[in-house]
Amino acid sequence: MATSQLGCASTTRVGLLSFEGLRSSINASSSRAPCSVAIRHQPFRRNLVVKAATTVAPKFTTIKPLGDRVLVKIQAIEEKSRGGILLPDTTQDKPQGGEVVAVGEGKSFSKTQVEPSVQLGAKIIYSKYAGTELEFNGVDHLLLKEDDIVGLLETDDIKDLKPLNDRVLIQVSKAEEKTTGGILLTETAKEKPSTGTVIAVGPGMYDEEGNRKPINISPGKTVLYSKYAGNEFKSSDGSQYVSMRVSDVIAVMS
Repeated sequence: MATSQLGCASTTRVGLLSFEGLRSSINASSSRAPCSVAIRHQPFRRNLVVKAATTVAPKFTTIKPLGDRVLVKIQAIEEKSRGGILLPDTTQDKPQGGEVVAVGEGKSFSKTQVEPSVQLGAKIIYSKYAGTELEFNGVDHLLLKEDDIVGLLETDDIKDLKPLNDRVLIQVSKAEEKTTGGILLTETAKEKPSTGTVIAVGPGMYDEEGNRKPINISPGKTVLYSKYAGNEFKSSDGSQYVSMRVSDVIAVMS
């Protein structure tokens, strides 16, 4: 507890806004005694949870996305590791995948209307923290734009991801385990690689008339990309992958 004393002609006691319970109280009394201001510092409650999802009232039975938006049923968070160890909330990864349960009419351009790139029932991967979270019929959903979809996942392995729009899927080069002098590096000392091999590319973005602009990088190329760009994933065999927009690819190496 930290207390500060001030001298004056009145006494005021102030209880600061506390994160624990989100309550505040102010009691004031007047006297001729020296003023005493006591400030109590409350500890921050670490397990305070703020739920941001919007709950849809039960009277609404359907949700129809507009434009190029899609409604996705979010996959459940893994509560156990592969070894059967129960994971605390702080170590559970925020899910980035789900199933498409509703689609809009697609993108509109000056001369044409483009059909959605995803279909009902498709399994997708989306950008982390994208879209608007909804609780619909007691299940967590996400309403997001088609451009926030990283790709289609036809199997359970990220290496089979089919990128959408202007995104590319890259298998990350392995980090060096030894220095040039032969010193073994720990995991924390290994430099994060920013090179890899292109595994798959998307069909490209649309131009102003609704035509696709093909990506000028082909699978099999070794590329240099911006550090910390895109969304990182790990496949079932432990290989590292990253999906990013083609604009984050800096150069092709040969």
